[in-house]
Amino acid sequence: PPLSMRAIIQRVSQASVVGGGETASIGRGLLILLGLTSDDTPADTEYIVRKILALKVFEDPETSSPWKSGVVDIGGEVLFVSQFTLHAVLKSGAKPSFHRAMAPESARGMFGEAVEMARGDYNPDAVKACVFGSMMNVSLVNEGPVTIILDSKEKK
Repeated sequence: PPLSMRAIIQRVSQASVVGGGETASIGRGLLILLGLTSDDTPADTEYIVRKILALKVFEDPETSSPWKSGVVDIGGEVLFVSQFTLHAVLKSGAKPSFHRAMAPESARGMFGEAVEMARGDYNPDAVKACVFGSMMNVSLVNEGPVTIILDSKEKK
């Protein structure tokens, strides 16, 4: 089967990433750990970004009913963090192999496209991102906790 772009989506009350000499932080919203593979296409990017922005993991602001609102509905923020290690393979031994991950040169562009698509489809000021390829420290307060795994090619 083809490899899938993978997003680990965490509902957070706050999150930040420090790396590459910069800090990006958000308040209430979604922290996205995004892993890209050599099989990913712009269609995978579009699918993942649209799902992230529409995902109903927040309560309705008026009724407090759970699972009724998306990050856009609540005016929340989104923080993207690139994470090639989401595609680690541990077939033999204890050392992970990352051969399924997209090469850094290509991944930098596709990661940037995902961030820009989210900014264009939502609010440029509410979508933040890490410095691609840097060693990072990620901090978060997972609200719930709610963590969802989304693979672009597993659409059923």
